Amino acid sequence: MMGLTKKDFTLLIIVACLALFAPFILNPFPAGSAMAQFNAGYPDLMQRLVIFGIFAIGFNILFGLTGYLSFGHAAFLGVGSYAAIWMMKLLTMNVVPAIIISVLVAGLFSLLVGWISLRRSGIYFSILTLAFAQMSYALAYSVLTPITGGETGLQPKYTDPRILDRALEPGQTPRANLFGLDMKQSFEITAGDWVFTFNAGYYVAAVVMVLAFYLSIRIFRSPFGMMLRAVKSNQQRLNYTGLNAKPYTLAAFVISGMYAGLAGGLLVAMDTQVGAERMFWTASGEVVLMTILGGAGTLIGPVLGAGFIKYFENIVSKINESILHQWFAFMPDGLEDILVSIVYPFIGKGWHLTLGIVFMLVVIFLPGGLVEGGQRVMRLFKRKKPSDDTSDGKTTPAE
Repeated sequence: MMGLTKKDFTLLIIVACLALFAPFILNPFPAGSAMAQFNAGYPDLMQRLVIFGIFAIGFNILFGLTGYLSFGHAAFLGVGSYAAIWMMKLLTMNVVPAIIISVLVAGLFSLLVGWISLRRSGIYFSILTLAFAQMSYALAYSVLTPITGGETGLQPKYTDPRILDRALEPGQTPRANLFGLDMKQSFEITAGDWVFTFNAGYYVAAVVMVLAFYLSIRIFRSPFGMMLRAVKSNQQRLNYTGLNAKPYTLAAFVISGMYAGLAGGLLVAMDTQVGAERMFWTASGEVVLMTILGGAGTLIGPVLGAGFIKYFENIVSKINESILHQWFAFMPDGLEDILVSIVYPFIGKGWHLTLGIVFMLVVIFLPGGLVEGGQRVMRLFKRKKPSDDTSDGKTTPAE
């Protein structure tokens, strides 16, 4: 079905359902309750979950399939963002041309970077990509300021010469849209103490994420994907067969860069403010964490990893001491203060510490990431009970 096996099609449907019902899934607690702090069903965060999911899916095509670890993928995210914002400033606030140009420009830039970087492998390749990303950041931040806006960044203005849009009144704010549909348009559904928000921009990004996920499945299952796995397994042995692996790895690098550009374009479509910080090395490190944490080389792993990290960044980081005191208020004052002092270093501004501990535990005990953890849990439930054995008490050996 749709060129997929039954297992892959089921996985695609699961991802599509998660994206469709995210406003419900991410709002499990009633508004106003003590646990409402953990709700993540608001538009800005949901958009980031799916957009960075796209970013991680693309990175996984390079790292998960070929084993080439890039520390510079944020450069393509930033280049895609700048291309999208200039399309909005010069042509139209419609997000479709902006997204298309972000993918194309990021693809061309990744072709240049990949052609140079892939002359080396291993740690040397990683350092080369990091160098390109940092050079791109430096250019955007302090050299190409007429194009990038430097430290303040870029955003659309009513004075911009958008040749396909009507002129705006002085002081009127340009708004990103999809053929007239405002990306910030939302409506709410109230059910008892629960409030569910449905945002147009989120669903546009979610549809693109599902399509990107479908494309990644086709790449993984294609002969091209099999060749990339061969590169990861033993590139030297592959070269001995007479096959040149460089065109395949370069193609994977460019596809991965185009995914990053797509994510950058969607970020602009959701929030029309672009700054050079998107190209900093920490953004590249973040997508590496997402992929490894979710499960490098798996299909759904990068999406899970992106969701996990963005949830920590936006939810756990906002828990402060006053909220902790509310949680432990039922305890005696002395014990309450002790628990707050123990827990507080791991939340709020210290959320990176918790993330680091989780990442360390995953790498040590679950090398396959969250996907491997889920598979282990499923195997526990699938184990046969003694009553399922043969009636004479003997079991049949596995073939």
